[in-house]
Amino acid sequence: MNPIRASRRPAVLVITAAALVLSGCGAAEAPTGASAGPEAAPGPAVPEPLVVTYDGGLQVLDGRTLEVARDIPLEGFNRINPAGDGRHVMVSTSDGFRVLDAVHPELTDIRFPGEKPGHVVHHDGRTALFIDGTGEVLTFDPATLAEGPPETESHLSAEPHHGVAVELGNGELVTTLGNEEERTGIVVLDEQRREIARNEQCPGVHGESTAQGGAVVVGCEDGALVYRDGTITKITSPTEYGRIGNQAGSEHSPIVLGDYKQDEDAELERPQQVSVIDTTNGTLRLVDLGTSYTFRSLARGPEGEALVLGTDGALHEIDPVAGRVVRSIPVIERWTEPLEWQQPRPALFVRGGTAYVTDPAGRAIHAVDLGTGDKTATATLPAAPNELTGVS
Repeated sequence: MNPIRASRRPAVLVITAAALVLSGCGAAEAPTGASAGPEAAPGPAVPEPLVVTYDGGLQVLDGRTLEVARDIPLEGFNRINPAGDGRHVMVSTSDGFRVLDAVHPELTDIRFPGEKPGHVVHHDGRTALFIDGTGEVLTFDPATLAEGPPETESHLSAEPHHGVAVELGNGELVTTLGNEEERTGIVVLDEQRREIARNEQCPGVHGESTAQGGAVVVGCEDGALVYRDGTITKITSPTEYGRIGNQAGSEHSPIVLGDYKQDEDAELERPQQVSVIDTTNGTLRLVDLGTSYTFRSLARGPEGEALVLGTDGALHEIDPVAGRVVRSIPVIERWTEPLEWQQPRPALFVRGGTAYVTDPAGRAIHAVDLGTGDKTATATLPAAPNELTGVS
């Protein structure tokens, strides 16, 4: 059994008298666990907000016009993910997670301090945060974020590692196994955080996605693990080295879309095949895309369509059942993936029937109607966008 620490506690929220005095000092950051000042009165609501990161901060965009509604300076390399409540976005900073109100654009005083904050996963009304530096998993109900710091449950992994976790609707927790040297698989814990399943045949475990029917998929360097109905199943890659590290699932499809890399020794492999994993029959097939793509290129459409943004500048739609490209929509110019993963590259985010695509080289963002394939909006941004997300 792994050591387990489960508890309920609120996220840190501190407002000091000094912060009240210094609230006119601009955008300077307060120490970890403290507020930079009292929350301002909510501004006008931003319609269908999107959030992009850039070198030096965040920008909240009007999802209809794509115009910048608010620029929020924030130093460091910041990552963003939907919190899961249709209003907030989790921001991974250098010293923990912060909560951004995207509708009334401002960083709130809610923080989850932690060394090396990692993956954020929302599923079945629960959000899970994985803190790589300690191996701690924090889960909470994101619907309570509007009221203040949420009550959290905590699980401590056996060892710190770059991991990911997802809490299921029945209270089970699926979380990764590993340490600073290697990552080996997953463990499933029941609602009382007792171990009920384990599989350590997944070298380099990374990323997760959920599919129709509650299946959970995590990637391995030689395939994937699927947890469904109390059982973990290993799906083996068709090649000796076949790394799946990023996945995109849909509640409308039992099939998960994943990336696929075959060259273990490449400094930077630019793959031209994607993987489609059927969680009902445990099969994996490869689809030739005809162009390369990156880890920010995968998404799902409103009916479970599999979408990939290629370096040819087109948005490619894959029929996940037939396993072939059925449509390609030109969106931006051809581009090349940078060597450093933190460097900006085009990103894809889908909400409803609209796909949003960034173009860092042109400092632009585009909205594409997935039904017609037409661009419905385009905007030039003040800085090159990096990560992209939104709320629904």
